[in-house]
Amino acid sequence: MHTRSPGSPPARKPLTVLVLVASVLALLFGGAAPALAHTALSGSDPADGSVLETPPRQVTLTFTESVSFPDAALRVLSPANERVNPRPAQHADGKGNTARVELADKLPEGTYTVAWRVISADGHPISGAFTFSIGKPSGTAVTVATGSPDDTAVGRLYGFFRYVAYSGLALLVGAAAFILVCWPAAAALRPVRRLLAGGWATLAVATVALLLLRGPYETAGPLTSAFDLTQLGRTSTAKPGVALTARLVLLLAAAAVMRWHPAVRPARDDDGSQPPDFGVRVRLAGGVLALGLAFTWATAEHASAGPQVPLAMPVAALHLVAMGVWLGGLITLVIALRDRGPGSRPLPAPAVGLFSTLAFRAIAVLVGTGVYQSWRQVGSWEALATTSYGKTLVVKVAAVVLVLYVASYSRRWTARLLREPVPAEEGQTTPVTEEVRVAQLVGASGPPEATAGSSAPDAPVEGQSGDGSAGPSTVEESERHRRGLRRTVAAEAVLGVVVLAITTLLTGTQPSRAATAESASVAVGQEPQAKVVTVPFDMGTANHRGQVQITLAPGRVGENTVEAVVFSADGGLATVPELRLTLTQRELGIGPLDAKLTNQKGYWATYDLRVPMPGEWTLDITVRTTEIDQVTVHGTVRIT
Repeated sequence: MHTRSPGSPPARKPLTVLVLVASVLALLFGGAAPALAHTALSGSDPADGSVLETPPRQVTLTFTESVSFPDAALRVLSPANERVNPRPAQHADGKGNTARVELADKLPEGTYTVAWRVISADGHPISGAFTFSIGKPSGTAVTVATGSPDDTAVGRLYGFFRYVAYSGLALLVGAAAFILVCWPAAAALRPVRRLLAGGWATLAVATVALLLLRGPYETAGPLTSAFDLTQLGRTSTAKPGVALTARLVLLLAAAAVMRWHPAVRPARDDDGSQPPDFGVRVRLAGGVLALGLAFTWATAEHASAGPQVPLAMPVAALHLVAMGVWLGGLITLVIALRDRGPGSRPLPAPAVGLFSTLAFRAIAVLVGTGVYQSWRQVGSWEALATTSYGKTLVVKVAAVVLVLYVASYSRRWTARLLREPVPAEEGQTTPVTEEVRVAQLVGASGPPEATAGSSAPDAPVEGQSGDGSAGPSTVEESERHRRGLRRTVAAEAVLGVVVLAITTLLTGTQPSRAATAESASVAVGQEPQAKVVTVPFDMGTANHRGQVQITLAPGRVGENTVEAVVFSADGGLATVPELRLTLTQRELGIGPLDAKLTNQKGYWATYDLRVPMPGEWTLDITVRTTEIDQVTVHGTVRIT
């Protein structure tokens, strides 16, 4: 075995460097992926592509989730690219999933463009556009951006700082948990203190950047508008801005707790002694602050929208805290395991055992909360293979399984390290194992083999001489165990960073439930904008059969336009003295409803037929071919 001379400097640890490089690469490459929309447009009035006979008084949009409005959230533009909605958007009838604007009077004929950009309930902006026409379609001078809101300089920068914020949280929570629970003396180590301070600074800088970028991210403004104080004021009062501001306040409180940690500045009573419960108070404060920081994500992202929000938010917060304890603790353990040269205090094996127990519990929380969140966001087994969220989740599950496999080796090395004999302390005649010390630290009786070993006080422990001193083989074994543990923990940390990157990507991906709702709304939007029924009829002379064509637009429940055209036997337009149309819903006993068609000099029409229910309706069409002859024919149409 290669040994380092006592006077030589500590060797560099390539795996530690690999952890940091992998973290940076995961953030950079992960940040390039644009987030997808989290709500969808489910309907509009007027409908996309519709042609209206008279100008509408207002435009109303309906979404699959509740939305909020940034500046100029909904614009209606004339064919000459002039805005025709004088006032900003409001919710229609107090419904949070709608947006409505009133239009100016006396709008001219032509094609109008509706451009919209709203903020979904989970804080992500979505945008789109559609057209409708008054009188007849026309050309338009309007140009509308069609790219994703995240596929811009501001959107990419905002996404990058979201990744940075998650990384800072993991480092801060993990390092703090390692110090408070596993090894309080680690706070005296400069590398660990730097990691703790680095996590705090990373999260603080990322939060400030997100708060500044939030305004242009919501409004699609330029990057320079991030420093617009008026816009910043509006952003700070919205739900995402409030969450980011609360995060900054909690970080200030966390800085105060870090400053007053016993290892940094011991507290003293009036008599100069340290309060016996001071460490407990610090641990409690740290736990509350960690949960508070996690809630600043839960209250403004996926957990704040969709089903079971009161349960989803605390579950999401626990998931984030567990992620930080596990991943940040792993990176702290890698640093603490480094050989810092002669005279330095090595990481005691009981601390490794305590972290192993802590990490196991954190992973159990991760799995439990992750299963619930997956069910809530995916909704079905089919969505795992048919949606972007489901496919990404499958990749995350595979990465987690790989992490658990590597972690099993870490636990094996930990178990071997805990079974190592240590020299007897002053006044102690029987050598003990580190496993017994861990049991004493956590208040347990210890594993069976440790307890059994301690029952023979006069029997020397393997690897020790009879006087309790450690032999050369014990030192070599200990070093081998520590090297093995360093390697597996570093590999586990690298894979953990990959899991963190995938998790952050999931927070920017449209949940499967929302994707399914959007697909349904798109399917409705792709239905024909009119229902056409053609029914043949006898024109009253031998071998002469004409056709009457009935068109209902949009062919849905509510107000419809009806146009009827009569064709002669040779396919040409035919003029008839009278045409009547009634609709009957026989299953529900509704009707007949008289369409009250009027002659429009070449065709018959009505523009205000209201169909009250969906389903299959029977059309009764009476065609008067002469002053004394008429015929009644029947057809069906399905109203959606």
